[in-house]
Amino acid sequence: MRIRPATGDDIDAVLAFWRTAAEGTSISDDRDGVARLVARDPGALLLAEDTGDLVGTVIAGFDGWRCHLYRLAVHPGRRRQGIATALLAAAEERFARLGGRRGDAMVLTGNERAHHAWRAAGYAPEEHWRRWVKPLTARTD
Repeated sequence: MRIRPATGDDIDAVLAFWRTAAEGTSISDDRDGVARLVARDPGALLLAEDTGDLVGTVIAGFDGWRCHLYRLAVHPGRRRQGIATALLAAAEERFARLGGRRGDAMVLTGNERAHHAWRAAGYAPEEHWRRWVKPLTARTD
């Protein structure tokens, strides 16, 4: 297995992969959203490949202040094989190189399988924080 940053050539494959492997959807789950991510922070979207097949993703975004993890997803047929662990290790190494001090992950409240994976990786929920959101644009799909 190899972990590498995504390029513009990977966008369609990543979007198709997320439809199969990721829980839920995001307002940014479209070609323009992923293209902006790859262009703005070329090392943030990490891909796990095995013999050329996309088997996992994670977005490891760093804004200079906080380390944010999104879209940790592993192909359903490849779970429990260490792919998420390898992706998180690569993300954490990236954060350390950039001077990050703490990673935080976006995890759906109802995704119990994800809760187990994140706990196994050493992450814990922070119950005293609540995420507040406001869409800045209307979704067109």
